[in-house]
Amino acid sequence: MKQDTSFFGHPMGLSTLFATEFWERFSYYGMRAILTLFLTAELVKGGFGYTEAHALEIYGIFTGLVYVTPIIGGILADKVLGQRKTIYIGGITMAIGQFVLTYSAMHGNDPTAHHQFMFNLGLAILILGNGFFKPNISTMVGGLYDAKDDRRDGAFTLFYMGINAGAFFAPLVAGSLAESVAWYYGFMSAGIGMLLGTAWFYWRAETLGFVGMPPKAKIDALRIAAKDWMDVIIYAVGTIAVAVGFMFGWTAIDGDIQDIILVAVAVGGSAYLLFTIFKNTEGKTEWSRVGVIFLLTIFNIVFWSGFEQAGGTFNLFARDMTDRLVFGWEIPASYFQSVNAIAIFIFAPIFTVIWAKLGKKGINPRTPVKFALGILLLGAGFFVMAQADAATAGGTIKVSPLWLVLVYLIHTWGELCLSPIGLSMITKLSPPKIVSVMMGLWMGSIALGNYLAASMKSIVASYDLPLFYFIGVEAVIAAVVLLALSPFMNKMMKGIH
Repeated sequence: MKQDTSFFGHPMGLSTLFATEFWERFSYYGMRAILTLFLTAELVKGGFGYTEAHALEIYGIFTGLVYVTPIIGGILADKVLGQRKTIYIGGITMAIGQFVLTYSAMHGNDPTAHHQFMFNLGLAILILGNGFFKPNISTMVGGLYDAKDDRRDGAFTLFYMGINAGAFFAPLVAGSLAESVAWYYGFMSAGIGMLLGTAWFYWRAETLGFVGMPPKAKIDALRIAAKDWMDVIIYAVGTIAVAVGFMFGWTAIDGDIQDIILVAVAVGGSAYLLFTIFKNTEGKTEWSRVGVIFLLTIFNIVFWSGFEQAGGTFNLFARDMTDRLVFGWEIPASYFQSVNAIAIFIFAPIFTVIWAKLGKKGINPRTPVKFALGILLLGAGFFVMAQADAATAGGTIKVSPLWLVLVYLIHTWGELCLSPIGLSMITKLSPPKIVSVMMGLWMGSIALGNYLAASMKSIVASYDLPLFYFIGVEAVIAAVVLLALSPFMNKMMKGIH
């Protein structure tokens, strides 16, 4: 059968997923860019006036949980709904969550218990909605290709460009509106972006063929049936109801009991996930490949625990310790969140060409080596960041914005060695019955990395360790260990590159 090469040598369906993810990332990164800035802004400036520690705690819990709930969304997609319905459910739910944040931010200078509750509720709805959306859009990219199609890694890199195009424009739009007009306009723009992404996915559904349809559906059309929309509505409404019920119930529970519940949920969820993987993994080859996934998730946690300092400590460093005056105009702190995205857009095609040329020569690094390079670059970026921090003379001098730009650039190169390759790796190495579940597991490792990223500052402070040097050394050690393990992991992949 002739390959579809209508979108830069790839199936036209990739353009649909590219643009859908563009708007979803516009929504997420628009909110992410202003979250800690809004929470720590003074009451007279329309913020909630939280301390940096409290704001980072909220940021860490949120960015961690948005990568945990995809495990549930992946299971529902594989077993019941199919990827398409879960994406509609997630898109609609997340848009509602953004608008709840908008409502709460309208009253930032008067953060009563009600408005703080509504803000937390908006975050909870976003977390649950993201669980439906996140693993399945990535899984559908892999579904456009045969298992041994050489275009798959390139497809995920192009898809990653869509992610980062949205991430580039989000801080410029949402950040400008939030910091220059009013905070709630920033959250509102994020909600509108999510609606646009969901609408685009519907309008372009026919380009996807039968990819992502419900697992037991009678496939006789390229769009989900009218009866399926009732499922979308029921799940979306149910998700919001769960968020509301959880928020009311959670605030009424004693703190010690909350800890017990969290541990029980974590243990129970992990046990169910492992049971699902065990039940659907067959033969030595599949188990060997799953073993590679488990090993790489550990190193994935290390990478994201450093990389995600971007929205926390780096964001605050941009606000407080960076000289942002250029020709009399002060650059909004949130704008620095776009550096990574524009660097991705510039360098993703270059990395794609590099991998392709190395592949033709038979010297393209295998996945574990690319991961190690990514983590090594992460460490290098933190050594640069440590120098920038030292140049502030203990917080008394503001430094050039070029320090942050350089750090983001180095980290972007590391990200390109790891993140799109990891997404592609999951679709290649996972047992066919549980690809979305394994994608959820991968997102779970990113979740833990995100949570550690927000907790890292308080952890190292308790031992009187320098944050940026600590993360840099940790990353270098992890990279060396992974390089040492890579020959064994290559054998475990059983012919998959």
